[in-house]
Amino acid sequence: MNLMPDSKVLIQGFSEFISATHIAQMKAYGTNLVAGVNPGYGGQQLYNLLVFDLVEEVIEEFGEIDTTIICVHPYQVLDAALEAIASDIRQLIIISPGVPPLDMVELLRKAEAKETLVVGPNSPGIIVPGKILLGTQPSEFYTPGSVGIVSRSSTLIYEVAWELTKADFGQSISVSIGSDAIVGSSFLQWLQILDEDENTEAIVVVGQPGGGSEEVAAQYIAEAIDKPVIAYIAGTQAPAGKHWRQTGTLAAVIGRDPDFGTAKSKLAAFKQAHVPVAERPSQIPELVKKALK
Repeated sequence: MNLMPDSKVLIQGFSEFISATHIAQMKAYGTNLVAGVNPGYGGQQLYNLLVFDLVEEVIEEFGEIDTTIICVHPYQVLDAALEAIASDIRQLIIISPGVPPLDMVELLRKAEAKETLVVGPNSPGIIVPGKILLGTQPSEFYTPGSVGIVSRSSTLIYEVAWELTKADFGQSISVSIGSDAIVGSSFLQWLQILDEDENTEAIVVVGQPGGGSEEVAAQYIAEAIDKPVIAYIAGTQAPAGKHWRQTGTLAAVIGRDPDFGTAKSKLAAFKQAHVPVAERPSQIPELVKKALK
């Protein structure tokens, strides 16, 4: 994994999921954006980025690319991702939401075979405060520090970061794994990464209704994570039987516990794993402070 300022970054696609403001923010943060790919626009410039028709043309011009940020239409994500993997790009961040599940299944099989890290879809990306911004996270909410954040939510991750920043807790890495039904990297992968990261002293996990990834993460924390972990679950007041659009599609399975995928189930899992759970984002810094003591 290369999340250093000198790593080369490519953008595939210029859709409604990314704007000139986001690109300018990444550049201002020091992210080494080398080019964009948008078939049919080769040789032009978009948002002050030289645009190519194919990823392989970018490789020929700039050499090895570390990360691609994919912002194409959801039904074009698979093709864009496979093109990047074929060009030996090993870090894929998919901003686009609503990628067809079968496309994600095929993509993840290819990514696993090539040892490629996939973040998203439906993710604002990764930020290593003070070093690199990959995606659409608002950098003004962050400051360098030692608290790692891993979240399924997009906008909530900003709020958590801002609460920590206001309390003088900087962040080491902040990543949204994405809130589509099927995503690439998981809570488990990022918990392991943050647990092994020498700059991270505490971890904040942000979950939400739908699926069972928080329950699995809670068990993994109890069994394998040494650093203190704080959790926050959004949607605790959501009506029973209601699921968030992106995350509820896999929750209605015959034979499962009626609480499967609910905030209640996730809170119970963290409680069983002895992970402190904040009732609201503003409570997270206080729990982090206690955990670090």
